Amino acid sequence: MSKAEIDALTAEFFGAFDNRGGRTADVSRIRRLFLPEGVIVATGPKFAAYTVEEFIEPRRQLLSEGRLVEFSEWETSERTDMAGDIASRSGEYRKSGILDGEPFEGGGTKTLQFVRTPNGWRISACAWYDRP
Repeated sequence: MSKAEIDALTAEFFGAFDNRGGRTADVSRIRRLFLPEGVIVATGPKFAAYTVEEFIEPRRQLLSEGRLVEFSEWETSERTDMAGDIASRSGEYRKSGILDGEPFEGGGTKTLQFVRTPNGWRISACAWYDRP
C-alpha cells in the first residue's frame, strides 16, 4: 500500500484538464485512471452524475475548441485514508482559466475513492462541490 501511488494518480487526474500554454488537455486519460464502471458526480452548484464516458466528451470539447483556455486545477490540501486495497481522499482544490474570453478563478472540495485492481490503483468514484 503506497500513498505515493495515490498521490500520483490524483495528480494525473487533475492534470488531465490542463491546457495552459497551448497544450492539449488529455481528458481521454481518465479512461485509464478510472474503473470503466466508475461514477463521477458534481453536487453543486448544479447536481449532475456521469459515467466515465459521459464525463469525458463534454470536457474534451470545452478544453479543445477554444471556449476554455489557460485552464488548470490543483489540490491545495488533502487527507487520504488507506486500508488494504481501498483508499479514500478528500481535498480542497483551486482552478483558474479563461472561459469565453473572461478570466475566472474558483475552487471547491473533491472526494476520490480508489481501489487496487490486478492492474494497479484506479479511481472508482469522484464527487465534487464547486463553491459558488
